[in-house]
Amino acid sequence: MTRDKRSGLRGLYAITDAQLSPKHHLLQHVEQALLGGAAIIQYRDKTDSASRRLADVTALRRLCSVHAARLIINDDIELAKRVGADGVHLGAEDNAPAYARTILGEDAIIGVSCYNRIDLAHRAAASGADYIAFGRFFPSRVKPNAVQAHPELLTIAKNKFKLPLVAIGGITPENGAPLIRAGADMLAVIHGVFGQTDIQAACRRLTRLFEPQEKSR
Repeated sequence: MTRDKRSGLRGLYAITDAQLSPKHHLLQHVEQALLGGAAIIQYRDKTDSASRRLADVTALRRLCSVHAARLIINDDIELAKRVGADGVHLGAEDNAPAYARTILGEDAIIGVSCYNRIDLAHRAAASGADYIAFGRFFPSRVKPNAVQAHPELLTIAKNKFKLPLVAIGGITPENGAPLIRAGADMLAVIHGVFGQTDIQAACRRLTRLFEPQEKSR
């Protein structure tokens, strides 16, 4: 991955959810998120048919291109390659970043969930990850049983790794700023975006959290 691509990994990272955004609402919901300032969209759907997922991602690829946003596919390396997505997000139990790199190429964005574990982050970084994600940081409606991480983990990781960091889990406009101050480059949000009545307004509030940090540089 080029340095320019990696340095652009900052801002609101909106993750789709099949229950919050049913098929006939998906594109409309994602467009509202993009209009609200989402910099990255992750398509996450582990239950639908392969043909439906291909159709979804093909349409999302076009939409993200219009808005100059990145499209990341959750777990499915082959789907990401087929549609020319910007990259893939892997869990600790998924295919290693090094394998994903051989399939997707050097310019792909490869992210890895590291939960609350620095050892997993070390492994991901050594395997060629482009960003690492920690969380959940707050109670989550989508993953209520996920392990909890603490904000100081972001500070520790920031000092250890020269990689962008993602914070995820129960993030809202009210609690997101401390995570950015602790070291998060991106805030990954599911329910706080797609579970809101006004998705665009919700994204604007979350995106605004990054403004003071940008101005202070």
